[in-house]
Amino acid sequence: MNTAIDSEKIIILDFGSQYTQLIARRIRELGVYSEILSCNTSYRNIRKANPKGIIISGGPESVNEKNTLKVDPKILESEVPVLGICYGMQLMSKHFKGSVNTSMKREFGHAEIKLNRGKLFKDIKISTLNVWMSHGDKVTKLPKGFKKVASSKNSPIAAFENHSIKKYGLQFHPEVTHTEKGAQILKTFVREICGCQTKWRPKNIVEKLVDDIKKQVGKKKVLLGISGGVDSSVVAALLSKAIGKQLECIFVDNGLLRKDEAKQVLRDLKKALKIKIHFSDSEKFFLKNLKGKKDPEEKRKVIGKNFIDVFLKEAKKIKDVSFLAQGTIYPDVIESSGIKGGKAHVIKSHHNVGGLPSYLNLPLVEPLNSLFKDEVRKIGLSLGLPKSLIGRHPFPGPGLAVRTIGEITKEKLDILREADHIFIEELVAANLYDKVSQAFAVFLPIKSVGVVGDARRYEYVIALRAAETIDFMTAKASQLNHNLLNKVSDRIINEIPKVSRVVYDISSKPPATIEWE
Repeated sequence: MNTAIDSEKIIILDFGSQYTQLIARRIRELGVYSEILSCNTSYRNIRKANPKGIIISGGPESVNEKNTLKVDPKILESEVPVLGICYGMQLMSKHFKGSVNTSMKREFGHAEIKLNRGKLFKDIKISTLNVWMSHGDKVTKLPKGFKKVASSKNSPIAAFENHSIKKYGLQFHPEVTHTEKGAQILKTFVREICGCQTKWRPKNIVEKLVDDIKKQVGKKKVLLGISGGVDSSVVAALLSKAIGKQLECIFVDNGLLRKDEAKQVLRDLKKALKIKIHFSDSEKFFLKNLKGKKDPEEKRKVIGKNFIDVFLKEAKKIKDVSFLAQGTIYPDVIESSGIKGGKAHVIKSHHNVGGLPSYLNLPLVEPLNSLFKDEVRKIGLSLGLPKSLIGRHPFPGPGLAVRTIGEITKEKLDILREADHIFIEELVAANLYDKVSQAFAVFLPIKSVGVVGDARRYEYVIALRAAETIDFMTAKASQLNHNLLNKVSDRIINEIPKVSRVVYDISSKPPATIEWE
């Protein structure tokens, strides 16, 4: 883990909640550095991090199961303030001899709670809150020394606390935006109870990150693979600021990029950073190896391996390289179960986590591996990278391969590139690009009948996807104006002969994901 952080820290113990990353982000938004550790981390190791407070996350298990996950009891016996959320509250209740039972009526979604003026709610002026619940078990008997500070119709003990030992529990999720005053509750815990000064800001740590790079690298040469995405671009900017000409960059055009993206990336980065970039046109190589591959995870693995092969080939042309830099960010580490012993499931494979080092046998420089995407963007802007690059919508590592459903061919990619370009062009023209969190086109491997002029057309279908989200944990489809969608559809069908129909994806996340594969 990167050490370029402020001394104030909140530790989050991950018990497998889908919202664990969200807790960490909410704490950072309050100006305090937060770090996620495995649920089985010992109190001894936690003490080494010297946290101001600890949060125990929710999770899918039941505390009443025989082999359920548990927290090191010394954590709850310590003087460090602890906040248990959902499963974390139930663990706390069991530890202090309270009762937890399976609820006859499970709560998933919105609920209303009544407050009984506890320390966590002291700055909330209203007596009822709309909150987000997600639980099957509930606390039915208070632990000794604790008092009830909130209740709901289904959960008589929706929150409790023992302020004398600084232990607090919430049955609901304050980190989710659906919870009213959730940020205020977390702020009270972090500032009032844990005593944090809330001085941590991403832009304030740039100089420390640069200093860390200098200390690690010295006068030696660093190799970086760049894609033009936000993460690798910000790493390039940090390295350029720290070590200048010691940085060597490789750009691999895998043929899976958006229209004219390779040219734009090279132009923007060279102009902004004045760095040297080795360019590899590898479209034919990637497409040859993707032939016949339909499964999205299989496509990811092929692309990851091919990237390594090309990168190694290019790297051999550069002499005396001592370090490998990567744009790994915190969610990459978490989603790839990079937290040792953590309960996070592998959601998708990341070819920039644990791939290249084993091949190149070079020590890693990963200055962003403690930061979330929004924090990386802020750092990028402070380093002078253009807003057009920093403000780009997220783009998957495997590129258009996972926006082309099924087998990949150059024809399909070219069709998708044109359709995507038209969609984005119209969003920009309507001043909606920056108001939409993520927008793109998807190639569907089906054909549909259409009529163009007086002729029958039986060609492919393009799906449009535009989503709005605060944290990318949940998202809803953007309610784009139908006149705009009609214009985009007309342009795609008229300008791309191989498309006969355009559809708009209105699915929310969950249950759908933002990307299709």
